[in-house]
Amino acid sequence: MNATDRTPADLLGSALAADPARPLVTFYDDATGERVELSVATFANWVAKTANYLQGDLAAEPGDRLALLLPAHWQTAVWLLACSSVGVVAEVGGDPAAADLVVSGPDTLEAARACSGERVALALRPLGGRFPQPPAGFADYAVEVPGQGDRFAPFAPVDPGAPALVVGGEELTGAGIGARALADARDAGMPAAPRVLSGLPYDSWRGLSYGLYAPLAAGGSVVLCRHLEQLGAEGAATRESTEKVGFTAPLS
Repeated sequence: MNATDRTPADLLGSALAADPARPLVTFYDDATGERVELSVATFANWVAKTANYLQGDLAAEPGDRLALLLPAHWQTAVWLLACSSVGVVAEVGGDPAAADLVVSGPDTLEAARACSGERVALALRPLGGRFPQPPAGFADYAVEVPGQGDRFAPFAPVDPGAPALVVGGEELTGAGIGARALADARDAGMPAAPRVLSGLPYDSWRGLSYGLYAPLAAGGSVVLCRHLEQLGAEGAATRESTEKVGFTAPLS
């Protein structure tokens, strides 16, 4: 991580400048058989579109609080980096009633209705598909975001020392996320530019670090697996080999 790489958005910008074609996030859902691979460039494009939507259509400003009610998923990773780009505080599993806006998956829509601000729903269908029937009271992410701009510039500079993430009751700054993630990669013994396989949920710092931030900070990539327990030991070993995994996040 360079001295200028202070926030997760900075890290993504450096990855894009260094090698836009390399894989960054490979996502598996072992309950559905879905596999999606996003290069740095493709992932950054989704982040830019989402950040433009967040800053423009949703009128979110630095310091606003976003309750993020999503599982470990490639689109969750996109939202985390979009929040970092705008300066919005992503509260993972946060209280919608106390948030300025909420982003929800299909299983948490009722809880998300407690938010009095903007509400966005994700169907989490393969290839980023939309809801067959849009949920009442929510904007459908898959409908709203594809038409957003491919380049993003914040209306106001993002302060790397400002709060950026709340997870497991802990609040981290943008700079703190990058520094802690890099320390995690080092302390865990990840190789240089690691390809990390993680089956951890995104409900703790550990899950977010192994499943996104540490590989990004270390110049690597992540194989993010949802419902990995359904694969079995032999299937998991095959995946590690096929995906050329250099480090597997411990499940306990």
